[in-house]
Amino acid sequence: MAMDFTAETATDAVVDSFAPTPDPRLRELLTGLVRHLHDFVREAEPTRAEWERAIAFLTEAGHRCDEARQEFILLSDVLGVSMLVEAINDRKEPAATDSTVLGPFHMVESPARALGDTLDLVGAGEPCLISGRVVSVDGTALPGATLDVWQADDQGFYDVQQPGKQPPGNGRGLFTADAEGRFWFRSCVPSPYPIPTDGPVGTLLEATGRHPYRPAHIHFIVSAAGHLPVTTHVFVAGGDHLESDAVFAVRRSLVQEFAEVDDPALAAASGLANPFRRALFDIVLQPVTA
Repeated sequence: MAMDFTAETATDAVVDSFAPTPDPRLRELLTGLVRHLHDFVREAEPTRAEWERAIAFLTEAGHRCDEARQEFILLSDVLGVSMLVEAINDRKEPAATDSTVLGPFHMVESPARALGDTLDLVGAGEPCLISGRVVSVDGTALPGATLDVWQADDQGFYDVQQPGKQPPGNGRGLFTADAEGRFWFRSCVPSPYPIPTDGPVGTLLEATGRHPYRPAHIHFIVSAAGHLPVTTHVFVAGGDHLESDAVFAVRRSLVQEFAEVDDPALAAASGLANPFRRALFDIVLQPVTA
């Protein structure tokens, strides 16, 4: 390493310091990060005050992270990095369901629910029935597939954002597909909502004139034996912000109709008032290859 650390010698000095790193992939990542970060600093020439503000911003983001919220995921989302990572890693067959961002409000374990149960424990939103099949890329059903589902309420809040107002587990469910790969459950029609703006990410959006809204959607993580899991959304067709999602997560293939259905018999069988809204879609998983 160079003894005299200058703008000209800085990058090589830091890169050389990582030369003994035993893990070659870690060494590659750190080397690339240092080179790009140093190039950015040399190009932008931040003042000391600007760099101190950047450190303060990251520090504040860390302070906003807890079991119910992950501000760094939110930052990654609004900078488009989360979706860029998804796009780079989404090497799949065309028939497989597209992936998208995890989001900052996923819980490690959603409450187990039976097929046909409701996610909406409050009952304030417009009722809907959501159903489909989990299949492989060749159309073969995947019995016993697991579907981890979560969504905001009809006002755009997740349960963890409103402790004491929403019951724990509201808007969440862990379902197991039947012998034909089918799944169905009740919920309320999701609504567009703003990502949290009371932290540093919200300050960033305000400073840059960007809106914080996400289009209406339901989250899914779907997995089955012998197949790659997928983290995805289903978006409500015709809703606001589909073309300007604050976290860049909309893929056209994931936009689905939540059509109004007037069917008293189906409503009664599903435990819903008539009329109701219904979304039909399949989730297609890609087999694991050796």
